[in-house]
Parts: sequence; C-alpha cells; structure tokens
Amino acid sequence: MYDAIVVGARCAGSPTAMLLARKGYRVLLVDKAGFPSDHMSTHWIHQPGVARLARWGLRERLAATGCPPITSITMDLGPFALRGTPPPVGDVAEACCPRRTVLDKLLVDAAVAAGAELREHFSVHDLVWDGDRVSGITGRSATGTAVTERARMVIGADGLHSLVARQVEAPTYNAKPTFTCAYYSYWSGVPLEGVEFYPRERRGFGALPTHHGLTCIIVGWSHEEFHAFRADVDGNFLQTLELAPALAERVRQGRREERFTGTAELPNFFRKPHGPGWALVGDAGYHKDSITAQGISDAFRDAELVAEAVDAGLSGRRPVEEAMAEYERRRNESALPVYEFTCQLAMLEPPPPEMQQLFAALQGNQADSDRFMGLIAGTTSVPEFIAPENVGRIMGAAQAQAAV
Repeated sequence: MYDAIVVGARCAGSPTAMLLARKGYRVLLVDKAGFPSDHMSTHWIHQPGVARLARWGLRERLAATGCPPITSITMDLGPFALRGTPPPVGDVAEACCPRRTVLDKLLVDAAVAAGAELREHFSVHDLVWDGDRVSGITGRSATGTAVTERARMVIGADGLHSLVARQVEAPTYNAKPTFTCAYYSYWSGVPLEGVEFYPRERRGFGALPTHHGLTCIIVGWSHEEFHAFRADVDGNFLQTLELAPALAERVRQGRREERFTGTAELPNFFRKPHGPGWALVGDAGYHKDSITAQGISDAFRDAELVAEAVDAGLSGRRPVEEAMAEYERRRNESALPVYEFTCQLAMLEPPPPEMQQLFAALQGNQADSDRFMGLIAGTTSVPEFIAPENVGRIMGAAQAQAAV
C-alpha cells in the first residue's frame, strides 16, 4: 500500500511526487513514457516557476545544463515595440525555456532522489474503487505484466486528456471556447535577446532561446483556421513570420533543425481537482491557451499546493476533504486573473482603443513597461495593474511628458 500514486511524471507529476516523498510519504510515480523523452510544450518557465525550482534545490541543476537565462521580454506591436524586464520573485530575476528532454528528466531524477518509486513505460488502464472512493490503479508494466497497486490517494498528473479525470468524472467549470491553434519548431542561427512576442490580428507568434543555441519559434492562428494552416504548415508558418519582417529575415538566415510540432487542442477550463481518494494537478486540473506560456509555472505552483493539501489530510492535521477544498480555492485564486488575461490575448483581436492608448503611454516609461511584462510573467498582479487608478496614473504621466 502506497500513501500516494502519482499518474504522470512530467512537470506536475514529478514535483508532486518529489515533494510528498520529501515529507516522508511512500510514493509511486508512473508514466507511459520513458525519460528522457520529448513532450509538446511552450517551454517557458516564468520567474515564479524558476523561484520554485530554486526553493526545491533544482535551479542550479537546470542552469548547469546550459539553459540560457532570460531577463527581458519584447512585445512588438507593429508600429512600435515595448521591452521590459518583469519584476523578480525574491532574488530570482530570470526565466528560462528548457527543452523538455532536459527538464522532465531533471524533475524525474529529483523525485527518485527524494525516495519516490518510478515506473516508466507503465500504462494505467483503470482506477480501483472501494465504494465511491478511489483506492488504486490497474495497468501494465513495461514488460506487459498486469499490475494492481493501491494507495490512500491517487493523483492524476496525466495532462489534458487525463484518464484519472475521465474516470472520476471530474466536473469542469469556467470553461471558454478554444481560441487558437499553434505550431513550433527550432532554428539554429537566429540571434535573440530574451523572448520576443508578436501579437497581430488573428495571429500571434514568438521566439524563445532554448538549449544548444537553438531558438524555439511558435506561431498561433485562430482555431477555426487550423485545417488551412495544417494544409501547408511550412508555408503558412513562414508567411506568418513576414508580419514581422525583421524576425522573418533572421529566420531566413538561420536553419530549421527539427520537424514542426503543433496542435489545435488548446481548450480553456478548470476541473474540480479533488474527490474521495483522488486529486488532479497540472493540465489535468486546469488548462488554458498557450499564448502566455504559463503551463509549466502553474504546474509547479499546483504541485506545491496539492502536496501541502495531501500532507495535511493524510497526516491528520486537517480533514482530507477540508484540506483538498483549500487546495482548489488557493489554485483558483492564483490562477483566475491570469486565466482571464490569457483568454483575452488568445482571442487574437486588435486591442481595444483604451488598450492601444495604454500601450502608447508605456513608450518611454520603463518602470511601468517592466510591470506590464510582469503580467505575462505572472509577477505583476493583473487586477492591480489594470485598475482604473493605475491606468490613469500611467496615462497622466505620458500626457505630462508630452507636454514638456
């Protein structure tokens, strides 16, 4: 009997298993993949995510893999660009965009080092139930052997199409339509300083520095155009980059090193992340469009939250249901403002006049440009920044500067 079985060993599952194992629990971590292996991803770990890696003792390990630090974001709006450095989290000022072959292996190894038992190439087929309570899993090992394992808590960290979520029939809420589709690949020979982001009408694209001197370039189109995009991925990808001629020229001078990866499955929803004997974490419990690239950082946050809640419940410090309800409340309180901001950006519509005025007012205002970039990084409060009094202050400062 395990204290916890974690289904899925990537950015949500491995940290959850690691944190519970560090608290002394007997943890089984299973995944259908082996590690290292690649995974579709937006790559970006924002400052709050890096701060958690630092707290877990993994920040320096990731840096040692050669993952370049990122301290600036450039948002190219067409007529002009805003460049800023998001506010730090404590002493953590850098973000990073690691390859998942590197990051996921690092996280899996940290979970194993903490004492979690790892089973790779393990396919989970069903949950085990005692009445209305989940009490374990059934599946097949790497050798094809049928296996049943039991636990006090089964945690689904198995992504958007979570088997755990399906089998417990986890309700969804705060759902919004799917707004975009996205494709990406990797180029050599494309110079880059920080992250570059290019919002355009019905299009959005960005460039991010990653391992081995490569640049990851991501293009998003409106969701209803997915089939048109997929009909000529290479041509449509490069044609989209022409909306930013300077970037397109750099890409033409470089070389694509890998195949394109893409998806039209970018839904926006929350799931109820707990019930009798089960919990959800990461994309299994909360998913949104990739345009703000918050998935990895949010997975790290929720791994801490769910580990705290499971510990409180299993240790007897709090009733399990009360502890898990607090996990959901804290997750939603943190996630909802960025979720709404992400969905707004993902609509790929021209900014309304008041937003265009704000962008214009931010030109030459470095302090507030930095705070604006913190909205993307998750280090600036969305409600505080967009509050009328703050926007009015920024507009007033721009008007006063213009009058000089």
